Amino acid sequence: MAESIRTAVLYGGPSGEREVSLLSAAAVLDALRSSGMEVVGIDIEPARLQQQLQDERVRFAFNVCHGAIGEDGLLQAVLETLAIPYTGSGVLSSALAMDKWRSKQIWKAAGLPVTEGILMRRHDQRSDLAANSTWPIYIKPNHGGSSLGVSRVNGPEELDKAITDAFALEDEILCEAAVIGHEATVGIVDGKALPPIVIETPHAFYDYDAKYLAEDTRYLLPSGLGAGKDAELQALALRAFAELGGRDWGRVDFMISASGKIHLLEINSVPGMTSHSLVPMAAKAVGMDFPELCKTILRTAQRRVNHG
Repeated sequence: MAESIRTAVLYGGPSGEREVSLLSAAAVLDALRSSGMEVVGIDIEPARLQQQLQDERVRFAFNVCHGAIGEDGLLQAVLETLAIPYTGSGVLSSALAMDKWRSKQIWKAAGLPVTEGILMRRHDQRSDLAANSTWPIYIKPNHGGSSLGVSRVNGPEELDKAITDAFALEDEILCEAAVIGHEATVGIVDGKALPPIVIETPHAFYDYDAKYLAEDTRYLLPSGLGAGKDAELQALALRAFAELGGRDWGRVDFMISASGKIHLLEINSVPGMTSHSLVPMAAKAVGMDFPELCKTILRTAQRRVNHG
């Protein structure tokens, strides 16, 4: 089915995650072409996107455009308007997944465990933040990904710079209590949770460099957490994904405290598909190589559309 439909891999765009998206697209295009599919790559230009899609006679879209526009519901809305089906979550679930604060409000209402924090807007008063914080804390933009603009703040003397750095990227930021323990992630493909991966880095946290550039980041797969905790993470990932209306594929990130308590961090509705990326790594552990992973994501979306 997937081989018969002219598909565009959508990537790039103007977000801070553009370079990662270029790498994801190169890998996905190569995988789909090696499988004999008719596929074209489109480096999206928001002002020209409709014309780009029409020029290429696109009938289906495989979205690997990370960050703003590609992952926040805007690209999805354009595709919906043009009646072009696409991989991944829809407009509302994409927008919610990109909004860390509001997704956590939904999870809290559903009784799911989240990291504690507050939302701060650009002109909010912040005079009592240092006095009321237990260090360390994390300051991060409320939207976006790849840990851009995220700072670990170890004391009040580091707070102003961290806030300034985050506000340089957007008008809403999160101030969150740090969970000291393990960072873990669970990929989801076609309604199934992949094996959890525990991430270890010598960096202060799993930042952009640790994610995409460093060679000393460790990915533990098997996770080393034990079968029971792995199963708990997988079940929670599926539930968190469903609560936001996620579909086709995605990735759910967690922190696990030293006492073993799990905290939801965020959902990635268009996860990376690079050589360092986590969903391909977890898929490989269950016998799904990269071309098969790409075909599975595409077929899952096509099946959903055809049975919709």
